[in-house]
Amino acid sequence: MPYAGEHNGTWYKTDPPDSHKALRKTGDDFGSMQRVTKTHMAQSMFMSGMGMAPFFKVTVFEQEHFQGRCQEFTAECCNIQDCGFDNIRSVRVESGAWVGFEHHDFQGQQFVLERGEYPHWDAYSGNLSYHVERMMSFRPIYCASHQSSRMMIFEKENFLGRSVELCEDYPSLQAMGWCNNEVGSMHVQCGAFVCYQYPGYRGQQYIMECERHSGDYQHWRNWGSHCQTPQIQSIRRIQH
Repeated sequence: MPYAGEHNGTWYKTDPPDSHKALRKTGDDFGSMQRVTKTHMAQSMFMSGMGMAPFFKVTVFEQEHFQGRCQEFTAECCNIQDCGFDNIRSVRVESGAWVGFEHHDFQGQQFVLERGEYPHWDAYSGNLSYHVERMMSFRPIYCASHQSSRMMIFEKENFLGRSVELCEDYPSLQAMGWCNNEVGSMHVQCGAFVCYQYPGYRGQQYIMECERHSGDYQHWRNWGSHCQTPQIQSIRRIQH
């Protein structure tokens, strides 16, 4: 069984020899880490029929349970009201990974939207600390790659203190040995992750991408306009 331990102030996890899972031991400063940020834009296309077609496709509905006015998108929308909607109340993601936002211009609460159906607001908002029935903008997460995602989390701001490399899904950071219930800074080397305020993938959602800020989130205020605390207790890879 894998276990977490500490060595010279750094937490790590050990797996059986035949396991490809890894939570690797790292140094105590960002400068010691090799930066391998990748661009996955090429993965946003796929072969279909006579040629290339967009890999990202989402349909949004004005009413719950896929009722009322609807519109299909293959690219970002910075304000759904510009399309004649007053709000988005249900979503069907046909391909790709997306992130929805509470307000226009990609502001406010964030909601990760992976392939599937979201018949009402609480299907995508999860167990938030307050009631949110509003989604006004959304965009694709081009760099999402469930099979190739890697990030570093740091105990303190500016990539200082204890650090851990993550490449799996972690329903509880403390259970795997993380030092407390907060994360000071992060660097996403490749892929995209969604971080949650509480264990079990609950609470506020923060989308971390290798293509945003060059993957560098040196302070918790960089996580989103809605972020008010550095509390992070579970992290998982975003499904493409």
